[in-house]
Amino acid sequence: MTEFTAIAPESHAQKAWKNVADYAFSAENAIVQLVGAELSDAALAMPTGFIVHEAGYQLVAITSLKSGQNLYVAPDGKWLGTYIPSVLRAYPFRLLKHESAEKSVLCINEASGLVVEGVEEGNDFFDDENQPTQGIKDILNFLTKVEASRVATQRAVNVLADVGLITSWVINLKQGEKDVPVEGLFRIDEAALNKLDDEDFLSVRNAGGLALAYAQLFSMKQLVILERLGRLQGQILQQQTAQSEAANLTGFSLSADEGSLIFD
Repeated sequence: MTEFTAIAPESHAQKAWKNVADYAFSAENAIVQLVGAELSDAALAMPTGFIVHEAGYQLVAITSLKSGQNLYVAPDGKWLGTYIPSVLRAYPFRLLKHESAEKSVLCINEASGLVVEGVEEGNDFFDDENQPTQGIKDILNFLTKVEASRVATQRAVNVLADVGLITSWVINLKQGEKDVPVEGLFRIDEAALNKLDDEDFLSVRNAGGLALAYAQLFSMKQLVILERLGRLQGQILQQQTAQSEAANLTGFSLSADEGSLIFD
């Protein structure tokens, strides 16, 4: 659930925000938005691709091939990968543009459970003079850079689509004895990329699309990571189930006081 509201002295001067303890909030996100500035790091840790969004194709990290599942989030909420996408690192903050405002403003998800009443329980939004604290300034600066990269990334993705370099990504997921196709994912068409004429090649290069295209192609090899994480998640759940069952069993222990067997 999300409930973003703009951060302002009138509404947040007497409130505080808590640091994110884990990534359980993202446990059901099978895809996570990416920006070009982080793609070189993300491509080494997870497969990336495109989905169809209201603005056209959108660059995303793929965290699972099953809807409602994020294999990079362990059952205890810990992140299992080597790179965490910027949109998750910024949680519960977001830079959003309101209809009545020309510029984007820093917002926070009030439904995150991380906004608390009273400044004693967390990080202040504002100081005694109702000015943003350094923590809020740092978050705003980070998200401003992410937003600038997002705009540039979308421009590059649009050019890649315009010259016909984005195509359906055919992936089959094994479910029992059946191969079930995964729908809604797209990738760079490597064959089409290698056949670009000079004009389209320059258009892609000038938009910053070449690096994005090659990084996405490279990242496709990281699909094996999803398989490994899936097995790891299964092992973790099995261990937790075994530990839970063992804890509920009637057993015995040695009494340190009497040195005798005590049956529970």
